[in-house]
Amino acid sequence: MINKVAAAGLRLQPVILRTALQYHKGLSDKFSCHIYLKREDQQTVRSYKVREAFNKIISLPTAALERGVTCASAGNHAQGVAYCCKYLNIRGTIFMPVNTPSQKIKRVTDIGGDQITITLVGDAYDEAADAARKFCEEHNSNMVHPFDDEKVIEGQATVAMEILETLSQVDYLFMPVGGGGLAAGVGKYIKERKQKTILVGVEPAGAASMTAAFAAGEPVALKKIDPFVDGAAVQKVGRITYNICKETLDQLHTVPEGKVCASLLSLYDEDGIVAEPAGVLSIAALDDYADQLIGKTVVCILSGGNNDSNRMEEIKKLADAWEGLQHYLVIRFHHQPDGLKEFFTHILGPEDYVNRIEYVRRDHGRSTYALLGLRSRNEKGFRALTERLRENKTEFREVQKKDFLFKYWV
Repeated sequence: MINKVAAAGLRLQPVILRTALQYHKGLSDKFSCHIYLKREDQQTVRSYKVREAFNKIISLPTAALERGVTCASAGNHAQGVAYCCKYLNIRGTIFMPVNTPSQKIKRVTDIGGDQITITLVGDAYDEAADAARKFCEEHNSNMVHPFDDEKVIEGQATVAMEILETLSQVDYLFMPVGGGGLAAGVGKYIKERKQKTILVGVEPAGAASMTAAFAAGEPVALKKIDPFVDGAAVQKVGRITYNICKETLDQLHTVPEGKVCASLLSLYDEDGIVAEPAGVLSIAALDDYADQLIGKTVVCILSGGNNDSNRMEEIKKLADAWEGLQHYLVIRFHHQPDGLKEFFTHILGPEDYVNRIEYVRRDHGRSTYALLGLRSRNEKGFRALTERLRENKTEFREVQKKDFLFKYWV
């Protein structure tokens, strides 16, 4: 593996950047350790995916390249393949889920130009992958898998090679897990280098397919996934990646999507770093390891920076909900002219404000209902508000975060 990754590194030199291993003072101070970010968001296509795509494609025979390449991707792998198609002047057919952020679709188009064709199909990566495989069979094209391929894994492992060329010892390494390619490559390379690094794979809670595979003893397809962290939302991990990760990962960890959003916003507000949800999975896990990191040398792989600005409002709301700042209440008001006015005057606190209201006045009956979206400074402030509602004998119900309706309003 070490020799193969070294060879991959040489092949990749013309097309990739040696991205920064950046010391992060803010996180280091917060956790009383030494934290470095491997800035793959600074890569040629703003993610590490160009490493895998080029290493796989350049390894194909010339006759195979003439038939073109095909891939399925939620965005970043597609950009890597598109870049390679443009660089090598070959045809590429790319299948992407229908709900892929528009920013990523535009980026793929801009990068690949006339060398690529994009087809949108399905609600998640796995459906796009089925369509890509069928296309390959019908047109004798070459499938460039985003994770379950040895050449792909070797290309992704060059991230670990660069890390160890800078730091002689890493105590903890956190990395995102989608299909498992990056985790497999990094994990195998570091273990073969006889490092004592604790390797932590981090998954979004709504698409923890590697966790499910570990529990089942083999890759299994999740019945349902949350596609929000699109760069890591995979229903079923690869067979090759599972086998490697099972042997090399020391721990798997999941983080809620809301926590991912809070980490993304914090990175942007405090450091001006534009990351995508999958890109900050590694950072989002740090709070849960705070006691173990004291005095250690820690690396977090920031895997990508292809975030769509149109998603920022949704990201903000999910972060607020996770931090206990955003709430939704259905309130029953007695049928009297000043019922709603009384709520705003006597119930709403000085640091609370209504950011959504749906209220219909009825001219019959004894009461009416209103939906209120409330933002409080903190969870304590909101609980004080609900206590005032009870003291006022106002009937209400909070819409819980796990409720389907909560997701509708967010």
